[in-house]
Amino acid sequence: MTQPPVKKVVLAYSGGLDTSVILKWLQTHYQAEVVTFTADLGQGEELEPARRKAELLGIRPQNIYIEDVREEFVRDFVNPMFRMNALYEGQYLLGTSIARPLIAKKLIEIAEKVGADAIAHGATGKGNDQVRFELTAYALNPSIRVIAPWREWDLLSRTKLLAFAEANQIPIAKDKRGEAPFSVDANLLHSSSEGKVLEDPAIEAPELVYMRTIAPEDAPDKATIISIDFEKGDAIAIDGVALSPAMALTRLNELGKANGIGRLDLVENRFVGMKSRGIYETPGGTILHVAHRGIESLTLDREAMHLKESLMPRYAELVYNGFWFAPEREMIQAMADKSQEMVTGRVRLKLYKGNVTVIGRESPYSLYDQELVTFEEGAVAYDHHDAAGFIKLNALRLRTLAQRAKRKP
Repeated sequence: MTQPPVKKVVLAYSGGLDTSVILKWLQTHYQAEVVTFTADLGQGEELEPARRKAELLGIRPQNIYIEDVREEFVRDFVNPMFRMNALYEGQYLLGTSIARPLIAKKLIEIAEKVGADAIAHGATGKGNDQVRFELTAYALNPSIRVIAPWREWDLLSRTKLLAFAEANQIPIAKDKRGEAPFSVDANLLHSSSEGKVLEDPAIEAPELVYMRTIAPEDAPDKATIISIDFEKGDAIAIDGVALSPAMALTRLNELGKANGIGRLDLVENRFVGMKSRGIYETPGGTILHVAHRGIESLTLDREAMHLKESLMPRYAELVYNGFWFAPEREMIQAMADKSQEMVTGRVRLKLYKGNVTVIGRESPYSLYDQELVTFEEGAVAYDHHDAAGFIKLNALRLRTLAQRAKRKP
């Protein structure tokens, strides 16, 4: 069935070569009015050039949206994920994955505001991001049309992209004419690099790839001691100074960078079916992850902790695959948030040459009872004799199995 023509489309726009080509392609191929959205996620780049470039490409000022979403990003996406201690495949702190639902959410909000009938993104047809953008979009607006140019056009080489740009008077910076040695995605939580010189997993990544951390070997010879205050599972202060969610992560990034913390060289399983090799840097997030587990060790009940841990891989997989707005992620999130009601207190950490170590933790809601665990005499709440019956009851099935084994021919 032939789809109706697209009248207005909201484009996730960075101002770079790819999305600038996409902008012009949408105008020429679809004859559509284009609205651009550029998000400040803490990627560390000046965003005003994106505004100027959009205007140069014929976008009216009222159709250019640039928004600082750093606080929303950490408060509503990063922090909930960290309450769950989410790690994809046991290692990846999901820095790229967690940013995509926020960008897609903003695209849908702007589309509804301006009356657009479509959104567009610059994710390729081989990666996970196309899935994350589109699952979010359809979850929030089931009737929205999604345009993914990399799955439609024939501009499948850098030569063709550059030729299209030159033919359509799209400015190209001198440093963008050559082939980039690898691609980079960055936000306040992390940076990720992949492709080109990084594609062979047998070869060590060159030092030039790392942009968020110094090499652990070059970190100070003296450890840095810090404290993080938590309230209901979220970091609220660093070294006793109250900070907003985004500012807390920013400060932890500074501390992590200076101590060479948060580097990860990972071969992962993409949702679309292939393996890929990525270099990730998550300095502040690595510190936060260790600290959060530290305060949970003091305040979470054993069975609550173990149940939460058993669901963590499933939660991480949902985030990685793009199901942030799916009911199953929200159900697990409700459980995680309930578990954090008493996860309040202070954790002290030692940062040293790429390592993060918990060296102290305290909480007004601590479940740690020194009188119970002491080896000294005098504990009144624990009777050593009770252990004998406890062990016998737990051994009952093992003894029954052993007896049956003796009867085996």
